[in-house]
Amino acid sequence: MSTSNIIGRILATEKSPTTIDDFTFWTAQDLILNPFDIVKVQHVNGSYTYGVIEDIAHITDAASFLTNFISSDFGDVNAEENTLRIGMNYVSAKVICNTANIYIPLQSNAKVMLASAEEINYALGLDDIKNPLVCGYLEMYEGTKNCEKVVLPVNLNSKFIIGPEGAHLNISGISGLASKTSYAMFLLKAIQDSYLKKEKATDEEEDSVAFVLFNVKGKDLLAIDQMNDFSDERNPEQAKQEILAKYKELGLSAEPFKNVHYYYPYSIPNTRNWNTYMTPQEVEDNIKKKKAKKYKYVYKYDKDNLDLMFANIDDSTQTMESIISYIMSGQGKFAQVSDWQGFLEAVHEKCSTETSGKDKEIPVASWRKFYRIINKSITDNKIFARDIREDNNETRIGDAIKYIKKNEVHVIDIAKLSEDKQAYVFGDAIRTIYDLQLGQYSGEEGVNPPSRIVIFIDELNKYASKDTPKNSPILRQVLDVAERGRSLGVVLFAAEQFRSAIHDRVTGNCSTHAYGRTNSIEVTKGDYKSIPSVYKTMMTRLKQGEYIIQNPVFRSLLSIKFPKPIYKQFK
Repeated sequence: MSTSNIIGRILATEKSPTTIDDFTFWTAQDLILNPFDIVKVQHVNGSYTYGVIEDIAHITDAASFLTNFISSDFGDVNAEENTLRIGMNYVSAKVICNTANIYIPLQSNAKVMLASAEEINYALGLDDIKNPLVCGYLEMYEGTKNCEKVVLPVNLNSKFIIGPEGAHLNISGISGLASKTSYAMFLLKAIQDSYLKKEKATDEEEDSVAFVLFNVKGKDLLAIDQMNDFSDERNPEQAKQEILAKYKELGLSAEPFKNVHYYYPYSIPNTRNWNTYMTPQEVEDNIKKKKAKKYKYVYKYDKDNLDLMFANIDDSTQTMESIISYIMSGQGKFAQVSDWQGFLEAVHEKCSTETSGKDKEIPVASWRKFYRIINKSITDNKIFARDIREDNNETRIGDAIKYIKKNEVHVIDIAKLSEDKQAYVFGDAIRTIYDLQLGQYSGEEGVNPPSRIVIFIDELNKYASKDTPKNSPILRQVLDVAERGRSLGVVLFAAEQFRSAIHDRVTGNCSTHAYGRTNSIEVTKGDYKSIPSVYKTMMTRLKQGEYIIQNPVFRSLLSIKFPKPIYKQFK
């Protein structure tokens, strides 16, 4: 190994000794280094230790701030010091590995060098990744004198993000600047690309994947099968060529998502209850191309999911749960109900003191509360319908997902629905996917699910925050996916603005964590206590397209970048 790129020497003092975990070295004052850069240090028995930079400081021989003030002619900012202060930069780094597995402390005055691209790969454990899945690229030594910037693709082991070794991804970052959706979609594209390549290379069927995505903002994910025109760039054609080249460098196809199916909430054109941000013409065009359908909910099949409408209602006395059990068991007039209108009439009847007097267990006030919530949800939207007309390209979400096939991407549009109906659709889809992977539909014709289904949802805080009622059926479902989904092949990719707001059992079961730009208040929360303080500060100034990644395969946190989306973007 070359030692021509020596940049400093190890410091070990009485008050600041080197340890088996960390070390400090001095370096030239004008040498540009950055947190997350990797350095190589000469160690005993001809071995080398690699460390990741965590902090950089500058000190002088001045005893106090007052010393500097006095030496500038008592505060004259234009005065030149008569005697130059002795100063130096010192760098704090954390040990990540040693070439001979020797972890005694580094010795004073040992040579510190920059690492080559191959050495960085070795140090971070990126040189021998099994089942590689690209998750971005890293840049090191940017602006460092006498050293070319190192750009390396970063791969993680796909089995540690979509199972079976580990599963689930959590992405956090403030709205607009953190590119949460863009990063999730970059990873999903990498997964689809890798499985499409496998499909061409082998006929093995044992490992396959499909995706279910929820569109929660405008038209964000409603054209992911169309190419981005990069019209928001200053020079669209040049930007397009550069971004496509970056995708190819990372081993990804220069094409948007394949096998995409869209599901829009049923609504009637030219009415105030048009349920999607897509225009009626865009919806019809996609339906004609056989890549979209409208979804509805029918009482006969969807009454079992009534509890989902109460996902964010605190039901500490379990009265709502009792009412739902009463309805599900067909008591009273509910045995004869066949549609939503009849259901509402039967509930309304229970709100009268005369007709509910026989039922002592459930008070009239509870029936009235139930009716207020359910009536508002059902009557103000056309997605709750009498029947499904398949000849009119209508479907139930449960039926659509039940027949999902490998490498397919199902995008469910919920962006324009009210929060209670968003929760209903999300909960219904999660429940169907979970049951599908449990084998509940295995006897039905045409049901042949892939071994893994990846679910992506933004704004997870709506369904699994620390403030979500404990009795929420959606929270229970999300916790089931987080804790047991890995073994079933149900994988959750979730994003939110503030990680600290999410239920601990969800984040605790994620094997991969992506930290985008956040604010200074958020990084003081307990969720960030294991992250070095300098990295926390960096999180408050990350740019779009930059993330700090944590995964069991990596020996250290990694600061990675990723290219802009290749699929169509709506302004």
